[in-house]
Amino acid sequence: MTDRAVAPKREIFGWAMFDFANQAYTLLIITVVFGDLFTRVIVGDGPDYRLGNLLWSLALATSYLLVVVCSPVAGAVMDYTARRKQFLFASYLLTVVATAALYVVAPGYAMLGVLLIIISNFAYSIGEAFIASFLPDLGPPDKLGAISGIGWALGYVGGMFSAVFVLLYLGDVSEENFDRIRWVGPWAAAFFLVAAIPTFVFLKERGRPRPLPSDTGYIRLGLQRVGGTLSNLKGYRDLAVFLLSTFFAMSGMYIIIAFSFIYGAQVIGWDEGVRTLMFIIVQISAAVGAVGFGLIQGRLGGLRTYRVTVLLWVVAVCCIYATPQLSAWARDWLGVDWEAQYVFLVVGTLAGSALGACQSTTRALVGAFAPRGHAAEFFGFWGLSLKLAGAFSLLLMGGLQALVGLHLAILFCALLFALAFLVSWPVDEARGRRAAATAPP
Repeated sequence: MTDRAVAPKREIFGWAMFDFANQAYTLLIITVVFGDLFTRVIVGDGPDYRLGNLLWSLALATSYLLVVVCSPVAGAVMDYTARRKQFLFASYLLTVVATAALYVVAPGYAMLGVLLIIISNFAYSIGEAFIASFLPDLGPPDKLGAISGIGWALGYVGGMFSAVFVLLYLGDVSEENFDRIRWVGPWAAAFFLVAAIPTFVFLKERGRPRPLPSDTGYIRLGLQRVGGTLSNLKGYRDLAVFLLSTFFAMSGMYIIIAFSFIYGAQVIGWDEGVRTLMFIIVQISAAVGAVGFGLIQGRLGGLRTYRVTVLLWVVAVCCIYATPQLSAWARDWLGVDWEAQYVFLVVGTLAGSALGACQSTTRALVGAFAPRGHAAEFFGFWGLSLKLAGAFSLLLMGGLQALVGLHLAILFCALLFALAFLVSWPVDEARGRRAAATAPP
């Protein structure tokens, strides 16, 4: 089989712009602003906020479980009918509408917030799998790491652009500033709505639609094709094992994404200015990590690069937990009087680099292992692995932090990344690529 050619630059740009657009949702709603607003103001069960943290975990976990149920079937239907752009557009519109509606969530309406987060995060998350299914069409396997890295890097740039309005005009997360900061939902929705337009203009649907059998509905068709893929998955054992490793790695990352800024507010007790600095540092370091490791992947290989990023995460999580101790060590042994919040900024650089690199490398490897003609279906399983990871990790994290507090519970992430490294050891990248290249259409 001949390698596919690299797609035109405008198409790669259109594909990457979806990452640019949807990062506003991840950053402003899940990571930086609304999660903190929900736990500390809308629920507001201080001083430890354990109920707010638990409800936040349950909302995100429920949305991920819905993706687990829907993503593989939707992917199979998209492959068969060549309607990936239509599915992507539907998820995009639902994300925009549900995110804009977060404006109405106020103190005393926590369960409405839970419902809207479930809907918006479900639509956003399943859209991640839909847009990723286009990646194998954009170039040969050895170029996918760089292309994926461009997308992730552009996403972090988009996150910075989307946050400028929040930092300059909406202000801090506090009860006193609630009437202004509640506009974060409509702003994130508007940014996503406008910035994703190039995706639907430039991205091509390369599949060939096949007629639906008269006695088969779309759901039944999707279930049949998923069942067929599962029965033949032994022929793609490297992909299957890699998806299991990804499950553990993404479990750790989902916790960091959902709780890092909550951790900064509740455990580190940072000032508003340090919170802003952390946001900037993480976005820049994540973009550099995505591009840098994407380029390294072409020389080192995708699997080796993935393992390096997972080990980087183990170190980063241990440093997150030990930030107060590192601050004391710097004062006692080095004579440097750094508050814990400033040490946390240094740790954020390490975590940001690992975040962008690991996400980009994972997506590129799935693209290399996915047979042509079944890309949406296999990325549906990738989405299943990721969102099952999110549900699993956030449910456990919600329970752990309720029992022992958020500071100690964060160490659970280090265990998850260590498991990801160990599980990845039997994967053979060259064998996985050969299986994809010789698969029947």
